[in-house]
Amino acid sequence: MPDNKVEMWGGVECTIRRIGNEYTDQLVSSGHRYRLEDLDLFADLGIKKLRYPVLWEQVAPHSLDEPDWTWTDERLNRLRELGIDPIVTLLHHGSGPHYTALHHHDFVPGLARFAGMVAERYPWINHYTPVNEPLTTARFSGLYGIWYPHGLDDQTFVRIQLNHIKGVKAAMLAIRQVNPQAQLVQTEDLGKTQCTPGLTYQAEFDNNRRWLTFDLLCGRINEHHPMWEYLRSNGATVEELLELVDQPLPPDVLGINYYITSERFLDENHQFFPGHHRISSHERPDYVDVEAVRVRAVELTGLHDLLLEAWQRYQLPLAVTEVHLNCTREEQMRWLQQAWNAANQIKEEGIDIRAITVWSLLGAYDWSSLLTQHGAHYESGVFDMSSGYPRLTALYKMVRSLAREGHYDHPLLQSKGWWEREERFHFHHHCPTHQTT
Repeated sequence: MPDNKVEMWGGVECTIRRIGNEYTDQLVSSGHRYRLEDLDLFADLGIKKLRYPVLWEQVAPHSLDEPDWTWTDERLNRLRELGIDPIVTLLHHGSGPHYTALHHHDFVPGLARFAGMVAERYPWINHYTPVNEPLTTARFSGLYGIWYPHGLDDQTFVRIQLNHIKGVKAAMLAIRQVNPQAQLVQTEDLGKTQCTPGLTYQAEFDNNRRWLTFDLLCGRINEHHPMWEYLRSNGATVEELLELVDQPLPPDVLGINYYITSERFLDENHQFFPGHHRISSHERPDYVDVEAVRVRAVELTGLHDLLLEAWQRYQLPLAVTEVHLNCTREEQMRWLQQAWNAANQIKEEGIDIRAITVWSLLGAYDWSSLLTQHGAHYESGVFDMSSGYPRLTALYKMVRSLAREGHYDHPLLQSKGWWEREERFHFHHHCPTHQTT
């Protein structure tokens, strides 16, 4: 890899999600739970870091007093032999084992204890993501009711998010008791919301909320922060907020996840958006929240400018920690190339960005329904698992070339992706738009 290029990292979709009392495991769906040899395929790509699970639900499903390290011992030791540095995830869109939950008081000490156990068993591991995408998980689990504990209110959302952040901090402190050099790679989806002029207040709220994970960890939320009153009025105490201000735990790397659906558009003119669910409240008019990429007259911010915003706000090292598109092989290649170009452009501009991460090496299951319909949909990644074993896709050669050589040439990459073509528009917005910062 040329020194002037960002690195190529990899990732394995590993969500153990809970809906009611039902659990599903992406590693079982892909078969990776049973195939050690997948790691050799990953190593052949030339990636040097791999986002990889050591999940609380998997290792200690019944009790922290009865951990089973069989699977993680075998996998992590093989990664070490292959020269791949794991970025270990402890909770990935999960709610923890059945004896805890995201909104329970025992979640934070439980996660911290588990983190310390992991560090003691694998003291050579230097990179951790204790909780993947805290804000996204808190929204889906506490605000939208999709995942356990199926909260539908601001109070549950706030408590889950604070537990996430306090859990990340407690976990890293426990890990650093064993390995003082351990680094926090904190991932979060980073989109942006635009709107009609009449919904400016809501878009401003959403755009302040999108920074909540990083702002809390960096100790930025005091009484002058735009989210202070919201957090306080929904159950956050002054003491717990100011403790994060007084004793912050800023990430060593900000992991930015960006999807085609990350950027949003809000519109109260719901007649222009047939079939879309309306968000309603007695305090505000009904409106729809749709993918900005699908709305004519809305200009996307794009990954480059979102990375720039994150750098300007925090001045902390960056990485793009998930790059994935559910589409054809050709469009997946174009999406990856766009992310690669954006990251390298940012680096050329003097910003400290380390890598992009090709996500879902083995593909992903049921994300088109936000994991609510088990077994309904599979989307391939660098490998296609639809036949039951890993088959190389067109992405394989591209990722291998980017990881090893820093470039890849293919005629397909000369064409624009669908998100840049006229066909992307499903909705014709007829009012002025407003973009908030």
